Amino acid sequence: MAPRFNLFCLLLKNLLLSIEVCTFNSYFVYREMKEEQREVLLKKVYHGGCPGCRVEHLKDTQRGLPVRQLFFVWIVVLCNALPISSLFPYLYFMIRDFNIAKTEKDIGYYAGYAGASYMFGRALTSILWGMVADRYGRKPVILVGTASVVIFNTLFGLSLNYWMAISSRFLLGSMSTLLGPIMAYATEIFREEYQALGLSTINTAWGVGLIIGPALGGFLAQPAEKYPNIFSKESIFGRFPYFLPCLCTSVYAFGITIACCWLQETLHTHNENDKLRKNSYNALEAPFCGFNAEETVNEIEANKPTSKESLIKNWPLLSSIFVYCVFSLHDMAYSEIFSLWAVSPRKYGGLSYSTDDVGVVLAISGFGVLVFQLSLYPYLEKLLGPIIICRIAGVLSIPLLAIYPLIAMLSGFSLSLALNCASAMKNVLSVSIGTGLIILQNRAVEQHQRGAANGITMTTMSLFKAAGPAGGGVIFSWAQGRQRAAFFPGDQMIFFILNVVEAIAVLMTFKPFLVRRSQ
Repeated sequence: MAPRFNLFCLLLKNLLLSIEVCTFNSYFVYREMKEEQREVLLKKVYHGGCPGCRVEHLKDTQRGLPVRQLFFVWIVVLCNALPISSLFPYLYFMIRDFNIAKTEKDIGYYAGYAGASYMFGRALTSILWGMVADRYGRKPVILVGTASVVIFNTLFGLSLNYWMAISSRFLLGSMSTLLGPIMAYATEIFREEYQALGLSTINTAWGVGLIIGPALGGFLAQPAEKYPNIFSKESIFGRFPYFLPCLCTSVYAFGITIACCWLQETLHTHNENDKLRKNSYNALEAPFCGFNAEETVNEIEANKPTSKESLIKNWPLLSSIFVYCVFSLHDMAYSEIFSLWAVSPRKYGGLSYSTDDVGVVLAISGFGVLVFQLSLYPYLEKLLGPIIICRIAGVLSIPLLAIYPLIAMLSGFSLSLALNCASAMKNVLSVSIGTGLIILQNRAVEQHQRGAANGITMTTMSLFKAAGPAGGGVIFSWAQGRQRAAFFPGDQMIFFILNVVEAIAVLMTFKPFLVRRSQ
């Protein structure tokens, strides 16, 4: 009996030891399998037929500078910039020829509202176009924007009176769908290491627009007077002296509309969560030792950052938009005032420049912006970050604007040299601020909200930019009537007010107002 009992105990002991080893090994096998399944779930899944997934796959497999994508961003932004920048050299003379201003000093008042009508129209529709871009894609909205430039910019050049000019500019702004979607597109089409370059390309193209646009407006406006051997006064360009620069812009926009038919769509057209579950369960069909596949999916999705956050509650986004709007108010008022100040008579503190002279100055400034954006800005953004760049550029703009009234006292070559240097520096600083704030805005939201977020940006920015030319024109007309005032007479008051707005914007770049999204 005793030998049998000892044998039974030995067998039982070996069985318990085997169960313990099996359980121990099974636990580690289970842990290893769970980690493997988690890795499967976290891998990127590309869905056939989804244009956004095709772009993501292209980004993951291609290396090197994305030249083709940069080119598309560049030409689309230029199409948006030309109708705005080409207006400034000849707007003063266009309003004068409409004979709506009772006195010469009132021209700035009417010119301000003409410039503001575009931005007011854009403010009314930007959120709508952003929502359309989020629902139907960036590409169709961009195509609508380029086609609208062809139609309404041509009508503006054929304006018979002031009110037709205002209406066509308003409609052009209402159908201006380009800037918001192209900012979202530039964020989505590039790999992370090229996103700053992509967004910088937007302002680089804008800088090129500041070269070509004023050159078109300055040299091609009033062609029958400047080039009588080529354009007769009885021709369409003689009857509509500001049609030629608008026609050139419209022809370019027509070419861009055709080219954008080959633009890559970046919007995802599938439901990310449903697709994730469907594909993940295939990898987790066989539960092991109580391992629940659906639990793991839920666990991983619960740890993912939410993408349903309301844009209204996204303070990093809203704070960067508000700061951008104040800087935009300043920049648009400056652009309007600079052109009016340059062409106004010397007796009112201006420079008595012609459309050609203004076009040359603005073109040189745009070239300076182009060189800076291509050569220095990407490195400065990596070194300092977008917020520090905004602060430095804003602070430097204040003393720069303060010397403009002193520049008006110069003449000849010294005037030309000082004005071109100051104008180029001012535009470089303004574009640096804009690029930095665009980067902050697009990093503050996820992809499916980016179109709407840029729509909100465009709406609020357009309201401020509409106030810029209108307010700038009113202030300019008022300041020209107080040449003998004791406190900041004439144009000194204009640039003082611009500096006050700039100082407020710089203060808004500090905490607690401007908040950067935590990564």
